[in-house]
Amino acid sequence: MAKIAIVGASGKLGGATLSALLTHKLAPPSDIIALTSSAPGSHTWTRLAATGARVRHARFEDAATFERALDGVERFFLVSTPDIALDFGVAMDYDGTDAASAGGNPGRESHHKNAIDASVKAGVKWIVYSSLAFAASGDGAASKAGVMRAHLRTEAYLRTISAAHGVGVTILREGLYNESWPLYLGYFDAGNAQGERDVVRLASDGKICWSAIHDLGVASALVLSSSGEEYGGKTIYLSTRPETAKTVGEVARLVGEARGRDLRVEKVGRGEHERCYVEERGLPRPAVEWWASTYPALEDGECLVDDPALETLLARVGLKPIPIEETVAAMVRGQGSWKSRQQQA
Repeated sequence: MAKIAIVGASGKLGGATLSALLTHKLAPPSDIIALTSSAPGSHTWTRLAATGARVRHARFEDAATFERALDGVERFFLVSTPDIALDFGVAMDYDGTDAASAGGNPGRESHHKNAIDASVKAGVKWIVYSSLAFAASGDGAASKAGVMRAHLRTEAYLRTISAAHGVGVTILREGLYNESWPLYLGYFDAGNAQGERDVVRLASDGKICWSAIHDLGVASALVLSSSGEEYGGKTIYLSTRPETAKTVGEVARLVGEARGRDLRVEKVGRGEHERCYVEERGLPRPAVEWWASTYPALEDGECLVDDPALETLLARVGLKPIPIEETVAAMVRGQGSWKSRQQQA
């Protein structure tokens, strides 16, 4: 069996993928290398080691750590860095210019490039990258969402590296997490749903093919443990189907049902959205301006994905996608979400 390395193995998607590899016996623990930025002897390191996987240290800021950690690895699951503050300059200005590119400021792709370059030096044969399911029209498509731009740049870099060095590349455009609905719903506090607002103001709205972290982890694990021929050189969308898609407004109604008091979305435009969350709710302007670009992308249908890959992969291990309704109800009622379902699977 080929050696598989997962970066961010203690995180949400990386952890779900590691768990799926082990739970469904897709790879022996000795062939799995869990990469973490945590130090040896830390709680995270000890917890990962308890799975039976080998644990190695790697930090996105230090390419040399990745080169050492990927020694002997054939398949590398590059889960995108969670350091979104790197992207805050990437939010689209009103005049349509890309502030980060104009100012020469790197986004998260700078961390990804460190890991990619290190993987080439280490002799990795296949890189599977966790992108995001915006820009539903496919490879090379632009996106209005600031959160997507570092992904698109990383995808482009991977294609360049693949052509130059013969490294296999697969892009997994992972669906927007079921569990991330509070972020899209105006930074809603799911843990205090009763004390939260009755009206959430947003720039705009659109249909989303929501996907549970547990399901994405299983699908990612199945791709990583495959022969590689089926997925090599491809961009695959891992999302639920359009017929089950829900707008943020429809998710708000689900929240209202779960808490026993109505909740609705009011669409106010991007400028008012930014003013509301910066001036009234006291959130940092750079983060709000960056995130506000998400809503025009939703309105344009960027997250309305029609790809059967997720359902097809889950069916191979006897699973069906976890519906957003189940996740919302569990989170609002404080019953957990993906973790409890993951333990049952």
